[in-house]
Amino acid sequence: MTDNLTVSVLGTGIMGAAMARNLARAGHTVHAWNRTRAKAEPLAADGVRIADTPAQAVQDADVVLTILYDGPAALDTMREAVPALRPGTVWVQSTTAGIEGVAELAAFAREHGLVFYDAPVLGTRQPAEAGKLTVLAAGPTEGREKVTPVFDAVGARTVWSGEDGGRGGATRLKLVANSWVLAVTAAAGEALALSEALGVDPRGFFDLVAGGPLDMGYLRAKSELVLENRLTPPQFAVSTAAKDARLIVQAGVDHGVRLDVAEAAAARMERAAAQGHADEDMVAAYFASFDEKTDS
Repeated sequence: MTDNLTVSVLGTGIMGAAMARNLARAGHTVHAWNRTRAKAEPLAADGVRIADTPAQAVQDADVVLTILYDGPAALDTMREAVPALRPGTVWVQSTTAGIEGVAELAAFAREHGLVFYDAPVLGTRQPAEAGKLTVLAAGPTEGREKVTPVFDAVGARTVWSGEDGGRGGATRLKLVANSWVLAVTAAAGEALALSEALGVDPRGFFDLVAGGPLDMGYLRAKSELVLENRLTPPQFAVSTAAKDARLIVQAGVDHGVRLDVAEAAAARMERAAAQGHADEDMVAAYFASFDEKTDS
């Protein structure tokens, strides 16, 4: 049995809203803030207290959880919040911020006496809503008694990767995992586009690989979103996938690895976003195979 914690969730997009709900359902006191307040308002029905500013949201917080678009957004938000934070407050940073971004956030935490955990999550809308995310975590052993109940509320599994959150061990693992997710998503879209171009029923392709080593539940689930035109609401949006792909490419460049597939996936996501699919599920990168926006 864990004590009730006061948890402040900064950022209530697809992932943040689900995490806030699950924290409230687990019995914690949850405060939430989002730059567009209207996106946070529905959480009030789940007992979440909606704040007007980051500083208001983090007052009396035991744990602050940031899950925003990128590293700069997380840093800007914490700059607004920090005047209301007590030294020693735990900061769980779940934004996919990239290696350099996490280092900057950890430096800010040290400067203001916050206990920093690098804790991106693996999963999309459905596992987030079910509280079944995988939490990738790095941070000091001392203090984990506060973050463990938070991770248990939002995830089915926590994978620890070191005691120095500033080194970004968890973020490094997340980038590797996302490189695979993006590669598979892009490949699924291309297979569907090629089947359309060649007049092949894509379900014939699924039957061909069924039960073999090339078969994947992920391939089928993502492909069905295109085939059934269920691209909204997104499990994970094209625009966010494009951002993550660029972080992966940059990490490769910085560490002497050329990532051609990640580079191509980033270009496909960006092209699909430019065609009007930015807020659709990332498998809408399928449309990047065509010159113009095409109905599926």
